[in-house]
Amino acid sequence: MIAIFDYGAGNLRSVENTLGELGWQYSLVRDRAGLRQASKIILPGVGHFGQMMRALDALEVRETLLERIGAGVPFLGICLGLQALFEASEEAPEARGLGVFPGVVRRFPAGARVPHMGWNDLEVRANSKLAHDLAARPFVYFAHSYYVPENGLASATCTYEVRYTAALEAGNVFGVQFHPEKSGAVGLQVMRNFLEM
Repeated sequence: MIAIFDYGAGNLRSVENTLGELGWQYSLVRDRAGLRQASKIILPGVGHFGQMMRALDALEVRETLLERIGAGVPFLGICLGLQALFEASEEAPEARGLGVFPGVVRRFPAGARVPHMGWNDLEVRANSKLAHDLAARPFVYFAHSYYVPENGLASATCTYEVRYTAALEAGNVFGVQFHPEKSGAVGLQVMRNFLEM
């Protein structure tokens, strides 16, 4: 079962529509039991880092998410769902991220026009699974004010004031800062690549 995790503020309808367009069955889940039945987990996220982490803790799913990721279940974090994989964010310094990866999510520099909203191209690294069958510099849709600094896990980067991680891949864990569900044919291919792994 493909689980789309609903923590109460995700952009679920567009993600649901994307999976439906691709012909995949899925379930919306909001608890530990649903996560434990999942063969793949998608965590869409919009809004505020602190609000998301508080919602995950209120639903008591933090440890279950980490347990399932640790067990090798394929995981895709979208936008804030990618940022949640890190230890902390400048958006909410008091909130603890999932800590799957070390590092802090940063705000775009002072003077940058935020949010970074609209279409931008990716610089895709060789052997990216998410970018399989895509052009070398595909355009995708972004909407965010905070970013994951470029790191060794990045499978694609984007430059907006600074160069940052637009997609990451580490074993069974995947994340995208952009919104594949709003990125047309390119986004459909990204989702297809994840679902067919």
